[in-house]
This record gives sequence, structure tokens and C-alpha cells, in this order.
Amino acid sequence: MTINIKNHPCFNDTSRHKFGRIHLPVAPKCNIQCNYCSRKFDCMNENRPGVTSKVLSPKQALYYLDQALQLSPNIAVVGIAGPGDPFANPDETMETLRLVREKYPEMLLCVATNGLDVLPYIDELADLQVSHVTLTINAIDPKIGAEIYAWVRYKKRMYRELEGAQLLLENQLAALQKLKRLGVTAKVNSIIIPGINDTHVIEVARQVSALGADILNCLPYYNTTETVFENIAEPDPVMVLEIQEEAGKLLPQMKHCARCRADAVGIIGELNSPEMTEKMAEASLLPKNPGDNRPFIAVASIEGVLVNQHLGEAERFLVYALDKERRSCSLVDSRIAPPPGGGRDRWEALAHTLSDCRALLVNSAGDSPKTVLNTHGIEVMSLEGVIEEAVYGVFTGQNLKHLMKSSQIHACKSGCSGTGNGCD
Repeated sequence: MTINIKNHPCFNDTSRHKFGRIHLPVAPKCNIQCNYCSRKFDCMNENRPGVTSKVLSPKQALYYLDQALQLSPNIAVVGIAGPGDPFANPDETMETLRLVREKYPEMLLCVATNGLDVLPYIDELADLQVSHVTLTINAIDPKIGAEIYAWVRYKKRMYRELEGAQLLLENQLAALQKLKRLGVTAKVNSIIIPGINDTHVIEVARQVSALGADILNCLPYYNTTETVFENIAEPDPVMVLEIQEEAGKLLPQMKHCARCRADAVGIIGELNSPEMTEKMAEASLLPKNPGDNRPFIAVASIEGVLVNQHLGEAERFLVYALDKERRSCSLVDSRIAPPPGGGRDRWEALAHTLSDCRALLVNSAGDSPKTVLNTHGIEVMSLEGVIEEAVYGVFTGQNLKHLMKSSQIHACKSGCSGTGNGCD
């Protein structure tokens, strides 16, 4: 079979009632903070971008896709749209796209990004025949952009206000131009925010049209609580229609956008079915590499009661198994940690020691060991609390936000409780 770009339901209004799409939520981290966006993405009840019920590893996502296609064989498009930004999670994003392209050569592939970090990956996106890329460009005037974005994180440095908005814009426009040079269909999303950029969206349309954008989606801002813009009302339908009509003189308009979740699946506008939700939950409970036999979870603990030890300071790890009949977990082993020092070799040795563990629960950990262990299919989770609660919760896919530490989000150096000497 060959790829038929006309089957993309988001880009072709005539296809949206016939063909479905699936968003694979493999990209939790984001590289910018929009003033209209909440990072509380693990939600079942909201229908907006950036929300998902689960986050999957690339191979879990492929397993989920296999199951989803059995339930909905009319799925024509696999997309990655979060819940963060795909290219703040480039390894996960690109691996997922490679896996899908290899197994489903006829499948349409697309990604939606803010454009900050996509540029280095555009060549491979084109090689993988990613046919559609969406860039969210809310302003082409950095002064207006500075009102929309609280910060931009680029190459491990934080940029704020005008400097951040300028950097973001430069990368967005460079990405748009390169996408078009390589023949990738480019859609631009521009969110209409009353009092901020509502009178500016037409200028966005003019600029991106000049750079070759194929279609523009002028979509209404979605009011979200606990954000900087929570007191800004959503634009009324008349405002949205007027902007779409004016922008339509410059670019074709997408008018059937459903502001989909990061785990949306099926026909646009329809809610995820309970069966699909169940399949996603099933995938999330598998080892990161579903083909692996990983029946255990390891824990770093000082006294054997709490998850309370920094990874680099642990001299041994407790290993737990799930007891399904008793709905609990049990201690089955204690394993000696590799000695300190040795850099990457130390963490490679630990990955070998814990090769039958799907996760390692610690109080905190540095980026280096997390990267190595993740490569070997072991998820490092920074938690604090009673071991049994944490381990059982991970085994059964429970929401453990109350146990999670800020070091799950921030790098070890900025949110670490260790001595600073243990991650080498």
C-alpha cells in the first residue's frame, strides 16, 4: 500500500467522517510555558490539548497502536502532540515514529509542535515520510509573544520575556521554511486570545503564508484554571468567524478543529471509547519494552520502609514483586549496588543488575543514570513515601502524584536532595 495524504482527517474536511486518527502520548516534557496552559495533564475529564490519561514509552505506544487498530481499523493517521512538546522529548518522539513507520509503512504520520526544537529533526522527519507537521505560532511580533510565553527553555538555558519570544519566533519561522523546502505539508495553529493577539492573528497569517504554510487554523483560546490567563474570557464565536474569514483571504482555513487531547483516538469530535481507554491503560502497565520479562520493581531505601534514598548513595536495592491475589507487593530480593565512581560504566552495571526490573524508585537521581537506565528499559521515578504504597501503585498504574517529587520534573542539580557526589 502507498501513503495517501488525502486521508488525513485534520487536513481534509471531506475525510474527517471516514478516517480516524490516533495521538500517541509519548512526550510529557515541554520546553516553553504558555500563559494559557496548565501542566496538569493526567486527566480523564477534560477535552483540550495537553491532556492525556497516560504517558507511554515508544514501544508501549506501538503495542497500544496494534490494539487500537483492531478496534478501529479506519485509523489512517498516527500523530504525536504531547502532552508536552514532541521535540522537548526528541528521543521518544523519533523512536515512536521510526517504530510506526517500520511496522505500518502505509500509515500517515504527523506531529504538532511549538517549533522551538524541531529544526534539527526535520531532515529525518522527511526521510520517515512524516507528511504533516503543525506549528503553533501565536505571534510574529516578539512583544506580543512576550505576553503569551512565561519562559522558553532552549539548549538547557532559560529565556524570558522579549528574549524568549524572539528566540522562539526565529526557530519557528526557520522550521516552517525548512519544512516547505523538503516538501512537508505545514499547518500553522494560531490561538486567538482576546486582548492579547486577537488583532494580530491576521499578521501571523500574512507572514506564514509568505513563507509557504499550507493551511492555517485560527482556533479560539481555551480558558483553563490555574493559569496566568485564567481571567481572560474565551473569544466569542463572532470574533473567531471574522478572523477566520479575513485570514482565509491569505491561506486556506481549517474550521473543524476539535482541540484534541494528546491521547485522542478515533473520528474527530468523538470521545475516546471506554474500550480504547482500557487498551491504553493496559499498555501503560507493561514494561517500557513490552516484550521484556520484567516482573519486578527496585527501590532505594535507607531503612527498608520508605522510598527515601538518593540513587547515587544507595549501596543496595530492594526488589519487589506484585502479588495479584493479595493485591499487594512483596519483597523478593536485595541486590548490591555497583561501587561509586566509574561514570557511565557504573550505571550500565546497575542496568545489568536490575535487568528484570521495570522501574527503580528513588528519592532523587541525576540525569546521567536516568538516561542510561531508561535506555535499558528501566524507568527511574523520584518519589517519597511508604515503599508498599509506591510499588503497588506503579505496578497497578495508580495516580502517584501525591508521592512525586519536583525532581521528577527538574534536573538533579536544581532539585536534588543528594550530596552532589553520588551520580558519577
